[in-house]
Amino acid sequence: MALVIDGYNLLHASGILGRGTGPGGLERSRSALLNFLAESLEESELAQTTVVFDAREAPPGLPRTVKHRGITVRFAERGSDADELIEEFIRAHSSPRRLIVVSSDHRLHRAAHRRNAKPIDSDRWYAETLRNRIDRSRRQVGGAKPSGPPSEVEVRFWLRKFGIDDPDETPSSGPLPESPFPPGYGEDIAEDELD
Repeated sequence: MALVIDGYNLLHASGILGRGTGPGGLERSRSALLNFLAESLEESELAQTTVVFDAREAPPGLPRTVKHRGITVRFAERGSDADELIEEFIRAHSSPRRLIVVSSDHRLHRAAHRRNAKPIDSDRWYAETLRNRIDRSRRQVGGAKPSGPPSEVEVRFWLRKFGIDDPDETPSSGPLPESPFPPGYGEDIAEDELD
């Protein structure tokens, strides 16, 4: 699915745009949002993502379209706004049914509906994206919740880890592997917690 994102709208909804940003603050906020997106979206989604910002405080001398870590970033022309540019993007998109429009602006929601694109409010999309990023991070470090009951090997591992004799263990059950878990799993348990 392709994404077109109302940049400043998402900045506000995500809380990335702080109060009293001061000189250069808006540029830092834009970079923080773009970095969040680059680190949160799947690799295959980056090339299909366009973030649109108003011309307000666009970096001087920068082209109206740039790439940031695989994401297309567009700045509206002076005298126009991001909404107009996003509406133009929706009208020109070759397969609008495969387009998600991220904005809380109802004008853009109506434009998306007219072309059968899917609009989603910025705060809702941000929450879902953040939740997916956290879940993906947990899976990568082995912190995901188990999908079912522990295996026999896992039970034996934890019984030994806590110094409990396994009544079902027989000499024929053979040696227990060092750990059925990813490296480092369970090492954060302090020794005094085991007593």
